[in-house]
Amino acid sequence: MDGVTVSGGEPLLQTKFVTELFKRLKDLKINTALDTAGSLPISENIKELLKYTDLVLLDIKHINNNKCIELTGLPNTNTLNFAKYLNENNIPMWVRQVLVPGITDDKSDLLNLKNFLSSLSNITNIEILPYHNLGKFKWKKLCVEYPLENTPPATSQDVERAKKILGL
Repeated sequence: MDGVTVSGGEPLLQTKFVTELFKRLKDLKINTALDTAGSLPISENIKELLKYTDLVLLDIKHINNNKCIELTGLPNTNTLNFAKYLNENNIPMWVRQVLVPGITDDKSDLLNLKNFLSSLSNITNIEILPYHNLGKFKWKKLCVEYPLENTPPATSQDVERAKKILGL
């Protein structure tokens, strides 16, 4: 399927622009996809944008709210509400979870994620993305401490274990 995907940063911070872009793309019969963490409260502008969105690629940073705050500095409440809104409005969604060893790979967290995802009927794909440290050099170049300095990349075995727990 050909189309245009808008990602970021966070494209929901630019809803008016993305809405206008998606409207024009729809006029040209071009499919639209939004790559987001869904971490903003659902506003009228976001609802308007989603009217022109064929697919949402949703990154769920962590299913456990406290661990999500520790990992990202933000709660997961808006993300989970966003997923529910997409489901209620029959907007197709791909869910993506970055598998970070020691952070997002806990069995009980993965089972909670599985339980949450099973409550949604609009998911067309679930991806487990292995954490890697390829962007580490950017942090060093900016003279900023890399918060996952001692975190190893996820292995294919780690990904397979998570998929098995999630029933994928």
